Amino acid sequence: MKKNYKLTLVALFALKFISANAAGQIKEKMAPEVQSGLHTSIINPIKPRLVFADKQRGEVWLAEMSNRLKKWVPDEFLRNKYLTIIQYEATRAGLDPQIVLSVITIEGRFNKYAIGTSGEKGMMQIMPFWMEQIGSNNQNLFDVQTNIRYGCTILRYYLKQEHGNMIRALARYNGALRLKNYAGYPSKVFDAYNKYWKVNA
Repeated sequence: MKKNYKLTLVALFALKFISANAAGQIKEKMAPEVQSGLHTSIINPIKPRLVFADKQRGEVWLAEMSNRLKKWVPDEFLRNKYLTIIQYEATRAGLDPQIVLSVITIEGRFNKYAIGTSGEKGMMQIMPFWMEQIGSNNQNLFDVQTNIRYGCTILRYYLKQEHGNMIRALARYNGALRLKNYAGYPSKVFDAYNKYWKVNA
């Protein structure tokens, strides 16, 4: 059963513009066991593969998503490579790959070399302090799998902190949760989800 990520029209009208990048993230104090668990999730990446119940379903998904991704990535080889990484890392983190695709649409727009105004890097606009906190300073945030793994790990951490509330988790990803109208960024992600990435049952 697919989740419905649409916000109500009343909520949307109440939102104000919030910068659509992860620059607002702040370094948080973490319990040692939490930090260790996140570190384990980041280190030693495995070669990505599509994770589906059967091969045919994976091929259908890849073909459909590849066609949708043409808007941002004209090269078919790169599209399939990126999508395989995204689907694998999202599934590994227990996230909906379509939501991760939506976050990337708003963040780095599938540009692996994207750099934000506050130094956030790559497709999921990872703030460099995360390398020191949960990863390793010798990692390359412009490497697509590394970047997606960080992004998925961070979003999953926020989702857990917010007890499964995706709106609040996305607001934390944007660094906007401390703002009164923090739902602006999540609404952008859900708009991208409904416009580009939603998979019909």
